[in-house]
Amino acid sequence: MTTIIEVAAAAGVSTATVSRVLSQPDRVAEATRVRVLEVVDALGYRPNVAARTLRTLRAAKILLTVPDISNPFFASVIRGAEEAARDAGYAVVLGDTRHDPEVEDQYAEMLLRREVDGLVFLGHRLPASLVSLVAAKGGIAPIVNGCEYSPDIGVPSVHIDNAAASGDAIEHLVALGHRDIGVITGTPISPISRDRLAGAMRAAERHGLAARLQVRVGDYSADSACREARALLEGAVTAIFCFSDEMAVGAMSAVTAAGLDCPRDISVIGFDDLPLARFFLPALTTIAQPKGLIGRHAIELLVDILRGGEPRQRQVTLAHELVVRRSTAPPPH
Repeated sequence: MTTIIEVAAAAGVSTATVSRVLSQPDRVAEATRVRVLEVVDALGYRPNVAARTLRTLRAAKILLTVPDISNPFFASVIRGAEEAARDAGYAVVLGDTRHDPEVEDQYAEMLLRREVDGLVFLGHRLPASLVSLVAAKGGIAPIVNGCEYSPDIGVPSVHIDNAAASGDAIEHLVALGHRDIGVITGTPISPISRDRLAGAMRAAERHGLAARLQVRVGDYSADSACREARALLEGAVTAIFCFSDEMAVGAMSAVTAAGLDCPRDISVIGFDDLPLARFFLPALTTIAQPKGLIGRHAIELLVDILRGGEPRQRQVTLAHELVVRRSTAPPPH
């Protein structure tokens, strides 16, 4: 088995330089870094993670918690996070909290016991057991939030402008000629739901349609959207905006069950742009989030903190995009 001493000798550098290349590459000159990595690849060197952990009190692991691992939206976020963590020399430990505060706290204990070096959580709640840590360390606590954004949490966050994105969805429907629009939200406790609803309401107000906007509350599941869409159809809407693609599928199912056609009779627009959205029948108009980039940037902010510095940005707002497909059309005359 190749040792770090052999790598250092072959590259003509010290063992400390080899260690820095593998753990803190940004602190090593590019030419040296490239030379060392070429030797590492050529000799097939693999660091002894267990020994490094004992020596540095660094677990070389990042905990990533997801509120619902069955939700396909999170798959791309997780992949982006895992790739960024691997690039930085960390492994990812994945936790499915199932929206349960007790489970969130159980995973948070891993950070307090130093079984992991840092935490990225994709839900809207800071685990209660970490509140005192954030209060003591502020923005340099090894904790980052992804997807959701609440300034009260007090940790760095990566997200899109959900209010602006929802506004774009309503503007699209209004531009097509829709005036009676239904909205199916997610759970009200989520900042994402509140921001998206606020953005939809502001867009409707700009066109004098706030009083005609019909709002129903779902829970981001297809079942809830199917149920709420039936109620909206009774209210004579011509378009339905759902706060997730999964809910949009439920809404389209309700449209079909009512003997109506999407988009000839009812337009449907979703949110997230899941990989399967373009294969729905009809292909789904939706708001695209840069899911992989959310995961990558969240890890990069955390690694900045773990390396002893301030994160490059406290709040990272990534761009969204309205993707127009075939599930939206002008309303029937």
